[in-house]
Formats: sequence, structure tokens, C-alpha cells
Amino acid sequence: MQDARWNEVDDYFCKQLVGPDAALDAALAASAAAGLPAINVAPNQGKFLNLLARIHGAKRILEIGTLGGYSAIWLARALPAGGRLLTLEYEPRHVEVAAANLARAGLADRVDILQGAAAETLQGLIAAGEVPFDLIFIDADKPNNPVYLELALRLSRPGTVIVGDNVARQGEVANPANPDPAIVGTRRFIELLGADPRLSATAIQTVGSKGYDGFALAIVER
Repeated sequence: MQDARWNEVDDYFCKQLVGPDAALDAALAASAAAGLPAINVAPNQGKFLNLLARIHGAKRILEIGTLGGYSAIWLARALPAGGRLLTLEYEPRHVEVAAANLARAGLADRVDILQGAAAETLQGLIAAGEVPFDLIFIDADKPNNPVYLELALRLSRPGTVIVGDNVARQGEVANPANPDPAIVGTRRFIELLGADPRLSATAIQTVGSKGYDGFALAIVER
């Protein structure tokens, strides 16, 4: 009953505040047809990311974990003229689907998808002297979240906003005895956010069509 109620509320919010969107609906349909896991953000969560990027005035956005490009569409739509989104994805099939979805949405000219292991790609960007990003969205394999955070900080500047998805893990993030690598990685991610003097951070629990989870939000102070 609780999950059903969460879905009802999310459906209401999406109907009233998000509305139908042909490009986003097509992206979900294409991802499902290609057999991609249905772990994309919910529509209201996607719009939350879009609004956050717009409020921050982000011109350069980094996304770690592309999947089928659903959240990338939301983030790319937030960019001003001349803005860029760089999104990283490990699976070649996911890259193919995401590229088609972004092209269908008319966003291919402002998005670059880099295929490969995200940690290696991030290290390559650092070595190449990549300009810092204004907003970084971390939503990839959870055991590597601590690594992604450390590397993301090297691609940040004072004022950069960092968002981490799926941090509540159905409440198991509070269980230090859980040996699941995703839980261990998420707990370390949260601990690093709290311990790093360069960051001011918080985390919020969420419920909805994606179940019981949450996100972390941080700003680079220095």
C-alpha cells in the first residue's frame, strides 16, 4: 500500500508539474526496447536536476553514468547557448542508445558522450587539463562513488555543485554491517562529503515511483 501511494503521488506531481514530453517518452521507450535497466531518474527528479542546473546557471555539466540518456536530456536542456554537457558511460550499447535519444531530442550538438570506465576517463580529463565544471551529477556504479567524488573534486572549482543519486539505498546506508559493495561505497561517499573541508553537503531521503532512496547535494567551498 505504501509503494502504491508513493506512485500515486509521483504520478500526480508529474502530471501537474512536468507534463508529457515526446522526446523523453521516446527515450524511455527506446531504452526499454534495447533492454537497458529501468533505473533512470523519475520525470519529476529529472526536472529537479534541470531546475537545479538552471538556478545555478551551469554552463558546463559533467554526468557520470549516462545509461540511455534520460537524465542527460534533462541536464542538456538546462544549458544556456554555448553550454556543454559531458556524460560518461561504460557500456557501448548504452552509449549507442543514449546518442540516438539525445539526437532525437535535438541535443546532440551540446552533448559529448565518452565511452569507457569512468574513473579512467576522469583521470584522462584531469591529465588533459579539462576546464572545471559548474555542476557534476554522479549516478553510476555505487561501489566506485568514493573514487568518482575524489576525481570530480579535481574537475571542480569553488562554487561547483555536486549531486549524488541513490544514496539512501532503501535505508541500508545507515547499516554499517551491510557488506554489499554498493552500500559500502555509498557510506564512504557520504563520509567523504562530510569530512572534506572543501565541501558543504547534505542528503535527503526520497520516496516515489523509484522506491525509497535519496540524493546528496554538495557545493565546493574552496
